[in-house]
Amino acid sequence: MSSDSSELQPLHHRPGRHASSTPTLRPSPPQGGRRPANWTRSSTGPHRDLRMLRRAYRWQRRVATFAALGYFTVFLTLTVEFPSVMARPAPGGLPTGLFLALVQLPVTWLAVIFYEAIARRYVDPRARRVRRQAAQARDEEVRP
Repeated sequence: MSSDSSELQPLHHRPGRHASSTPTLRPSPPQGGRRPANWTRSSTGPHRDLRMLRRAYRWQRRVATFAALGYFTVFLTLTVEFPSVMARPAPGGLPTGLFLALVQLPVTWLAVIFYEAIARRYVDPRARRVRRQAAQARDEEVRP
């Protein structure tokens, strides 16, 4: 009887790792943090484009999320920590708290507009390039 239970457990998906038809063994980096000279990452090809696309999309998501949720968090913090400030009249006669609450809607719209602008400028062209390369590769496979 073997004490190895790894065969009993299903393999877990590791994000960012893709199956390859030819398995390649790369040396793992040592504990010091520096990688050996023969441990390189592909600087060209479809995998590079996919990495860049994922990075651009992650950056876009984070910026838009922090813009909208950051303002909301500041508003809630001011409401809880400084209620006297929120009760003061703002320009126009409204209480500061109500004024800041009403400003949340334009801030959210600006986050959405910013998200769309970044998508059109950075993410969509990269997605089109990856899609075009995939179609070319598919066409090359079909040709005899």
